[in-house]
Order: sequence, then C-alpha cells, then structure tokens
Amino acid sequence: MQVSERVVLVTGGARRLGAAIVRQLHARGLSIVLHYRSSADEAHRLRAELESARPASVVLVRADILNEDAPRALVDCALARFGRLDMLVNNASTFYPTPIQEATADQWDDLLGTNLRAPFFLSRHAAPHLAAQGGAIVNLIDIHAARPLKDYPIYSVAKAGLAMLTQSLSRELAPTIRVNGVAPGAILWPEAGADEAERERVLAQIPLHRTGLPEDIARAVAFLLLDAPYVTGQILAVDGGRSTVA
Repeated sequence: MQVSERVVLVTGGARRLGAAIVRQLHARGLSIVLHYRSSADEAHRLRAELESARPASVVLVRADILNEDAPRALVDCALARFGRLDMLVNNASTFYPTPIQEATADQWDDLLGTNLRAPFFLSRHAAPHLAAQGGAIVNLIDIHAARPLKDYPIYSVAKAGLAMLTQSLSRELAPTIRVNGVAPGAILWPEAGADEAERERVLAQIPLHRTGLPEDIARAVAFLLLDAPYVTGQILAVDGGRSTVA
C-alpha cells in the first residue's frame, strides 16, 4: 500500500501543534480528515493551503468531541469521504489552571473529557477500520503526565490517564493496531502567556536550553505512524531532555 493512499484523522488539527502535525503528514502523502471545534477560519485556510499542493486531499469536520456522538461522526466522515481510515492522532486538548480550592465539577468533566474520554471512545470507534488496514494511533500526551504542573491538577491527572490509556490500548488492540504516544515538553508557550521569569525558570530546566518547535512534535508523530512498524506501547518524550532532570 502506497502512503499516498492512506488516510489519517487528526483531532484539533487546525492550529498550533495540530496544524504542524497535519502539514507534516500531508507532506508525507497522507489524506487528512481535519477535525476542529471553533477554529473554523484556521481550518479553512489550512485546507486551502494543503489542497493547493494536492487537490481533494483534505476534508474538514467540525465537532465538539465532548459530545458522545462525536467519535462515531468523525470516523463516519473519514469513511464517507475517503472510504477508509488508516491512522488516528488524538491531539485535541483543553488546558487551563484548576487550583484545588477553586476547581469545579464542570472543569473536571471538561478536562477529563477532552484529554482522556474522547481519545478512548474515538479509538474504540476507529479500531475496526484501523485494524483492517494494519493501522496506528498516536496520542499527544504531555511532560506533565509524569511531572505534575502546579495549579493544573486536573489537567495533569487527565494526561497521566492518557499515558496509561496509550499503553493499555497497545495491548488491547494488538497485533493489528499499534498505539504510541508523544509527550511534548516546552514547545509553544500557553496562549494566555507566560511572564519572563516563568520562561526563564522553564528554560533553566531544559538541558538543551531552548524550547522546541511544533515541527519537532510533528516529525515524532510521523515517525511513530509511518516509520516504526515494530514500536507499540511507547511514549516518546520530545522535551529537550527536561524529563531527565530531577
């Protein structure tokens, strides 16, 4: 099977890390099912950019992945447009602080829902189609799955759960589907911003003394999907060595 015949679904693929992943996989010849929730302008611009190079290679699907019907709808969109689904990238995420004395039940449901529940059910609905193609799943985890981030306890718990889900699914879905994860370190600063002192504190903890690029994450995802046929159940840290620092 030529790579150009394969189809990948990327959640949260319109911007930031998701857009870098979409560009990398499209450049490798894959057709893209690009999920987004609210970033319609970015999604349409990205599709236009990619289809200027290869027409009819991208389909957009808008959905709230917290909706229990969304996983089936996303898979159905891939099948309706391309007739197959080979790979899945669970990238969509919510990220915001939830100090323990201020956190709400709704925030718990939102953060666990987008970062853990949605990847589980999307993987389940996609699994029969991925298995038919000998496919693969990559989950976007986080360095804070193993190193909790202060004031972000719910997010940290959700990503820790996603790390275990990655390893669990690698057993559940073997031998026909490989399941791996990528754990980014400091790649893009939060959209809410980080003050200079905080940036310097983070950079001081990174052996390479710099942040990474979205393309670093995208290349790692592409490697696990396309170039690692004997790798499953692994979480690849792309963090400049930060996870090695006590």
